[in-house]
Amino acid sequence: MRDDQDGADWALALDGDGQAFGRVFERHRHRVLRHCLRLVPTEVDAADTVAIVFLETWRLRARVRLVDGSMLPWLLVTATNTARNQSRAARRYRTALDRLPPPEPVPDHADRDDDGAAVRALRTLPAKDQEVLVLAVLEGLGEREVAAALGLPPGTVKSRLSRARRRLADRLAQHHTDEHAAAPERAVAAPTTPTRPTRTDGARS
Repeated sequence: MRDDQDGADWALALDGDGQAFGRVFERHRHRVLRHCLRLVPTEVDAADTVAIVFLETWRLRARVRLVDGSMLPWLLVTATNTARNQSRAARRYRTALDRLPPPEPVPDHADRDDDGAAVRALRTLPAKDQEVLVLAVLEGLGEREVAAALGLPPGTVKSRLSRARRRLADRLAQHHTDEHAAAPERAVAAPTTPTRPTRTDGARS
């Protein structure tokens, strides 16, 4: 992964060039958004997370690491951590709302119910596992690139990635087990259509 434009634009941005920072934003915002959509429940949350990612990137500009001249790995790591914090805040918010009387139901077309089991399992993993899986598996970075993005030795990335894959496989296996266990309960709970009794010969209508 190389993006020589990032290096030049980031250097200009650090010197106060707002347009250069804007070019970095436009270059990567779609990839960051696509990544955030995997980690937060709605498109609105994903858009908010993207905005926070770039604000955090500027706030932590002294710590930004370019990998082969690209800022994308750093942005993806920041997005993973930001999305995790957003999810925690959302859970606290929902807990508070649960204490209030329920409002009239209004469908939210931004909610997505088509997330796969792997994505749902990924969201439940610790932050360190999410970081390496996102970069190595979802984004296809090599171990050296992941190591550079996270500031870790390649050997550490290799062992962490192996553990994260095992944990993800365990969560997926548990998910499938739970699904199979719940299937009979759903079948029993499903309403049945009552059948009309069969009329015998000579019965009056």
